[in-house]
Amino acid sequence: MKRDKRVAWRRANALKVEGKQVAVIGGTGGIGRALSRHLASLGADVVVVGQTFRDTSVPRIAFMQADLSLMREAQRVADALPAESLDMVILTTGIFAAPQRQETAEGIERDLAVSYLNRLVILRAIAPRLGTRRPLSSVKPRVFLVGYPGGGQIGAPDDLNSEKSYKAMPAHMNTVAGNEMLVLDAAKRWPHATFFGLNPGLIKTNIRDNFFGKDSLKSRAVETLIGLLTPTANTYAQRIAPLLLTSDIEGHSGAMFDSKGGAILPSPGLTEQHIRKFMAASEALMVRAGIQGAAS
Repeated sequence: MKRDKRVAWRRANALKVEGKQVAVIGGTGGIGRALSRHLASLGADVVVVGQTFRDTSVPRIAFMQADLSLMREAQRVADALPAESLDMVILTTGIFAAPQRQETAEGIERDLAVSYLNRLVILRAIAPRLGTRRPLSSVKPRVFLVGYPGGGQIGAPDDLNSEKSYKAMPAHMNTVAGNEMLVLDAAKRWPHATFFGLNPGLIKTNIRDNFFGKDSLKSRAVETLIGLLTPTANTYAQRIAPLLLTSDIEGHSGAMFDSKGGAILPSPGLTEQHIRKFMAASEALMVRAGIQGAAS
């Protein structure tokens, strides 16, 4: 990853969070849960979307249950979210592709569905109305996509659903590339809001269960090693929260940031032509899953 010297910001000691309206898509585990809990502890009102809620005793957090491997569920969530009043949306849903190809009931490769396509469905539905009924603010509503931008992945739009051939890592790299392109596409598509990519680096979560096997010896060993060598999700949440709230990035929609909040350049190869081709392939899969009006 290369540093983006055009973007600089300063850490504030006092974060202005009280009363902020935040939605965390995938906020019931891993990085999403850590961010939800931390922002709520600072005074934000947070709605989390996921499958299993474990924070009923935490003040200022509300829950919306959904299976985000299904695009019709993603559309339902988008319709139900109070997008008009939201100050911030954080999208963190993700898994790793399995050793053998998995497919959802809607015909979508499972990792693609969970880690990328539901984000596209939700963004396309909420972005036009995002923050339109907020009190007057000098800061536009913000969307942060947690993925791995800046790593040089451009994806394979000609076989986005991994139907011609399948290997776990290339399939997962489609989701990595897709999330970076979502940021770049959205920044041009919706100027009334701002969009940013976050690359948290390697962090101990359960995201790799789908690849190694849930609760398997290999999965436990890998996560234990990662936990010894890398920051926890809670540490990352505390480190990155000032970036989420600083006014210094207001004029930099489309920017990407590394695990410590440093600005990084987008991946080479993500030309406007390539992004259009990738988005067209993504929209075709949305239509296949039954999302009407998906094509732009």
